Amino acid sequence: MKKLLMTLTVAIMAISANAQVYVGGGFGVASTSVDGGDDVTTYKFVPEVGYAFNNEWAAGVAFGWEGADKGEKIVSVNPYVRWTFVRSGIVSAFVDGSFEYAHYYGDGNDADGIALGLKPGLAVNMTKHLSFVTHVGFLGWQHAKNNNTDVKTDSWGLDFDGRNIIFGLYYSF
Repeated sequence: MKKLLMTLTVAIMAISANAQVYVGGGFGVASTSVDGGDDVTTYKFVPEVGYAFNNEWAAGVAFGWEGADKGEKIVSVNPYVRWTFVRSGIVSAFVDGSFEYAHYYGDGNDADGIALGLKPGLAVNMTKHLSFVTHVGFLGWQHAKNNNTDVKTDSWGLDFDGRNIIFGLYYSF
């Protein structure tokens, strides 16, 4: 039993010696002007925290809050596992395997959604502790249920449009 505990302790210490905690996230604001209608300002705030086990694997969670000055709002939680598959100098390419839960509310709307899929991205390591990170697109399954009408929707697919790009900064300890 002592040998097992000692082995586990050494293994945990070895993993922890190479591990890094990182914090960061993204923020966005946009304004849309509609001819003959009201202007709408939308915003998004997505803080994130994660733990890098080594140079290839990390796990984390992102919390999202987005909405508009006129219209619905969304809160979300998105745990993920990240695999970095390319490192070239200061640039790294990765893919997040993620599960996201989102709740839509406001403007007469009450809905819940889940998504399961892959989110590719790039990181540019500007310093030892600071990285510029972008996520581009989504490949996977999405499900939504309107709680007012019980209407459900399911979709599978690949989404690489301009509305599915997130830029952010990470700070690694």
